[in-house]
Amino acid sequence: MKQRIAALLAAVFVVLAATGIAAGGQFEDGAAASERGDYAEALRLWRPLAEQGDAKAQFSLGAFYEEGKGLPPDADQAATWYRKAADQGYAAAQNGLGRLYVLGRGAPKDLEQAAAWYRKAADQGYVFAQVNLANMYFSGQGVPQDEAQAAVWYRKAADQGNAAAQVDLASLYRNGTGVARDDAQAAVWYRKAAEQGNAPARFGLGLLLQHGWGVSRDEAQAAAWYRKAADQGYALAQTNLGLLYYYGLGVPEDDAQALFWYHKAADQGLADAQFHIGAIYDGGNGVPQDDAQAAAWYLKAADQGNMLAQNNLGTLYANGRGVQRDDGQAAAWFRKAADQGLAQAQFNLAGMYADGQGVPLDVAQAAGWLRKAAEQGYALAQNDLGDDYYQGRGVQQDYSQAAAWFRKAAEQGEGAALKTLGAMYAEGRAVPRDAIEAYKWYTLAADRLDDAHGRQALAGELERMAARMTPAERDETLRKVSEWRARADQ
Repeated sequence: MKQRIAALLAAVFVVLAATGIAAGGQFEDGAAASERGDYAEALRLWRPLAEQGDAKAQFSLGAFYEEGKGLPPDADQAATWYRKAADQGYAAAQNGLGRLYVLGRGAPKDLEQAAAWYRKAADQGYVFAQVNLANMYFSGQGVPQDEAQAAVWYRKAADQGNAAAQVDLASLYRNGTGVARDDAQAAVWYRKAAEQGNAPARFGLGLLLQHGWGVSRDEAQAAAWYRKAADQGYALAQTNLGLLYYYGLGVPEDDAQALFWYHKAADQGLADAQFHIGAIYDGGNGVPQDDAQAAAWYLKAADQGNMLAQNNLGTLYANGRGVQRDDGQAAAWFRKAADQGLAQAQFNLAGMYADGQGVPLDVAQAAGWLRKAAEQGYALAQNDLGDDYYQGRGVQQDYSQAAAWFRKAAEQGEGAALKTLGAMYAEGRAVPRDAIEAYKWYTLAADRLDDAHGRQALAGELERMAARMTPAERDETLRKVSEWRARADQ
């Protein structure tokens, strides 16, 4: 939001210079001269009016000094003429003077003074000042931070049709900032701005439509709005449009189109798009598989802090794919992503510590990173942390903790955890001995184990267990398996 706001502050002047121009002979003649680019003539006509106290002329003269139209730029003169008009209550000049205080040009940088002048203009209904005052409340600059007040002023400007304010108000509703979270209201305001051609609003509306947030889910409409923003060069929309083409959501599946839009965004430096290009080359989807290209694109995104790219680049280094194998580099990239909270990277870094690859062997560190990933619900980490507790590796041996973590992983369908939990019920270790539960977990494990030999061994164990069960026990087991599968399919 703030980058767009900064652009607004810098560009407001151009809009303001065309406002407040009323009929009135000499002033109107000056305005006509300005419109045709004859700034010297405009100055000749406006300066006498300004010196006579005409607020419109004073503001316009100040604007010419600020932009350097027809004379050298002079922020001091701009501030002088803005102040003369502002002291007469001319809203555009009050807003302009506030801007100079923000920038510290022609006046000492003073955000409190800026806010005071913005408020004078905003109270008169001057839309750009309302937006600027809202920005100051949002960021707490020149006024105490107050997101609710920011919402109030964005709403005033949005009600006047200001697209930038409509986008910001939609964002507040989307995030529940300063207002109660309300995706339906966010959609209303995004749509108003989108219909004015605002690219961020078109992207925001597309996002809501894609996910069905506050509106009926409609991926085709999402694609249409993304395309409008993408055609305006909006990188986030280009990336999401690429994703829709990649997965065939709302548009025909088309890897070439996906790559086309990813490149549009990547060429603007967007890390997410760079990551997706890397993933396409990594998987060979729509292009020849190319580890070196994957690594190059992952590196671009990783250097910008994209944690998915950092993790995948670490994987390439760990396996010597597209780059020379380097466990130290692998661990370094895994750590960057892990420090950002990516569970998969935390799991991978744990593996490096467990094996002493690229880092000193440290089973306690391995268990610590497994816990971080496990607490985020990462099933592989939950299984391995359970195994650490079972073996007493890096943590104090604790069969109850082992069973708890195996169960968490098993409930997500992780094959090794399903098998281990079955064994714990068969042996009565940390859980009550229960043949029905053991048979249930073994049966589920048989569906998911990747190892053919392991599946065959498990099938033999299931046959032996079934032979020892009564028909009623077998029926009970099949019922529990069916219930678990039904829950997993929901």
